[in-house]
This record gives sequence, structure tokens and C-alpha cells, in this order.
Amino acid sequence: MPDFEDFNTLPIGKLGLIALPGCEELAAKIDKYLVEWRVEREDNHKDDLAFQGYHKDTFLINATFSRFGTGEAKCVINQSVRGYDIFIISDCFNHGVKYEMYGQEVPMSPDDHYANIKRAISAVGGKARRITVIMPMLYEGRQHKRMSRESLDAALMLQEMCTNLGVDNVITFDAHDARVQNAVPLCGFENVQPVYQMIKALTKTVDNLKIDKEHLMIISPDEGGMHRCIYYSTVLGVDLGMFYKRRDYSRVVKGRNPIIEHQFLGDNVEGKDVIIVDDMISSGESMIDVSKKLKALKAKRIYICTAFGLFCNGFELFDKAYEEGYFDKCFTTNLVYRMPELLEKEWYVEVDLSKYCAYIVDNLNHDNSVSKLLDPVERIDNLLIRKGYKTPEEIAQKNSTK
Repeated sequence: MPDFEDFNTLPIGKLGLIALPGCEELAAKIDKYLVEWRVEREDNHKDDLAFQGYHKDTFLINATFSRFGTGEAKCVINQSVRGYDIFIISDCFNHGVKYEMYGQEVPMSPDDHYANIKRAISAVGGKARRITVIMPMLYEGRQHKRMSRESLDAALMLQEMCTNLGVDNVITFDAHDARVQNAVPLCGFENVQPVYQMIKALTKTVDNLKIDKEHLMIISPDEGGMHRCIYYSTVLGVDLGMFYKRRDYSRVVKGRNPIIEHQFLGDNVEGKDVIIVDDMISSGESMIDVSKKLKALKAKRIYICTAFGLFCNGFELFDKAYEEGYFDKCFTTNLVYRMPELLEKEWYVEVDLSKYCAYIVDNLNHDNSVSKLLDPVERIDNLLIRKGYKTPEEIAQKNSTK
């Protein structure tokens, strides 16, 4: 059961989860936790009228998304949602969901998934008390700033949802650049970092891991990811390094300037375990190049930790790099679609965040603060002490020097 709040406050409204196509597995896990917690939770007011519908067999809303032969679609909600606190869960990057258009099978694109979010909001029809969209990987999150005469897709998406469609809160994980929330200053926007879950998975999976400056380093594969790596290095009390991407700005290949070379900036990594932290793996070329550079610098074991493993170009590059010893394990979350073959890879470790999402939903439904959930320093410290990686004295000294 959640231990962050006493849950003495009234719920905003009856809780409802709408799982969009491709998000059914994650939503089912979140729902399972919520059902169990609310059955177990002792609450003196559970029989009050304000708590009507608080304990249910499921909080999943019965919604269907059907397609016409042209590829057009509609959402139908098959039950009342009047007065509900609605949470819409969408994986905009699930290409494993397919539909028929003019007799051809078509994988759903991010644009298709975003259109389904709008369909679900439209089907609710303004009857809900509040609408929160949980979008683990932010739709168009990489198109968040204007460098030339180009579109600002992420800002337009947020403005459309929060201004035109009536969305009250947007929850995303490890946004490529969280400053995109400036596009909707009056809308709730939470950028959640899965640091605690990643560290927990590392300590559970990796044998003989030593978390100190002499044996471990955090590495950022580029300057843009330094903020998340600084957090890792600070809470673990280890050193930080960074690779600088030299790009060819005279050419654009597949929407980006190609990387010429990765140059390392940081302390000596020889003989140390290394954790490479980034927000996503797209093609994976940059990540493997960084791993090869670190091995050339005589790093010991290399672990890759990213929130989203997309593997747009397949797994051949990672399979070969693993066979050649360039990295030891790759950790990604279950927040986005994972191709079935990925789950069978020897080098892959899945980090389950369904329980964390359930915590957030439960607290928000009670209108409780989620600040303790968003800043897990205390839980990380307790984990390191409990697992024997740090002593209470070392944790106290680390926190005093921040």
C-alpha cells in the first residue's frame, strides 16, 4: 500500500482509467494496484456518500476505439463518466498496434495515437470532473524548440489539449526538455523521473556493484542530458562524465545533423563500472559509439539506463555490441511498447513502473501532493542503506555536501 500520504482527503471524484489502444497492459497493472490498495485501506469514511464508488472491482472505463475502412476512427465510452476524475493513459509510440485502411494493415503512428487521445476527450463530452492525460513519452517531445523556420509540435499539442480540449493535468516521464511546459503555464504538468526504479533495478540485477567514487561513474552521452545525470551522480555520491557530440551542421540526415565524433570530458574511467544515462534509445548508434569509446578508455562494466527503449532500427547493433563486450546490460522501462523479441534478449532488463504510476494516480485522485513521489532522494538513500551500499554516516555526509 502507498505510504506517502494518509489519504484522509476526499477524492476529487470517482476514479476512472481510460486505456487507449496499445496501453491496455500498463493500465491493467495500474488498475490492479489501485483495486488492491483501496480494498486494504482502512478508511472511516468509506461508507459516506462522498466515497461512493471508492472500492470497485476495476477502475477501467469501458471504451472502444473502432475504425472505418478509410482509416477514420471514433471513440465510444460505454458507461457514464459524469463527475469522474478521468485518467487517460496513452503510449503514443506503440507501433505494435495495427488497423486496416483500404484493405491494408497499417501500424499506428504517434499522430494516430494522439488523435485517439482527442477522441477519448471528445467522447467524455465535458461530463468529467477533471481530465488528466498520462503520456509516458511526450508526443513530439523532440520537436520542442525552434532553431529555424520550423514547427513547434510539442507546444502546439500541449496548448491544444490544455486550452481547447479542457485537459487539467499532463503527466509525462523523463521529457526530452521539460521546459516545453512553458507553453501551458496554467496547466498542470509533471515531468517524472524514474531514477529510484532504475537504481533499484541496478542493485537487484548487478552483482558486486560498488557505489562510490573509486568504483562507479555516471556518464551522459551528450550535453543535453546532463541535468538527469547530475541527479544520478548526486544521489549516488559518485563522479560524473560527459560526451560532447561534434555534429556536421552542413547536412541533415533523417531529420538531424549527423554526429562526427564523440569527445569525452571527465575523470579517468579506467577500472570503473560505468552507468550511461539517457532519456531514450532511438537507433542506438550514439549509445553504442559512447560505449565503445568508454571501453577504449578501459572502463570495466558498462550499463545503459534509459526510460524509453524504442530501437527504431532493430536489435542487430545491440546484439553485436553485446557479443563484442561493449556493454553488459541495458535497462529500459515498460512505459512504452517493447517488441516481443526485446524481452528475450540476454542483455535486456525491464524496469516496471506500473506501481509508481498507480501511486501518482492514487495521490492525485485524493488531491494530495505528489512532491515526495517526484523527488525520491529519501527512498534512494534508504535503499542504499538497506542493500548495504552505503552506511547511514556516508549518506549523512553525502547529503551535507550537496
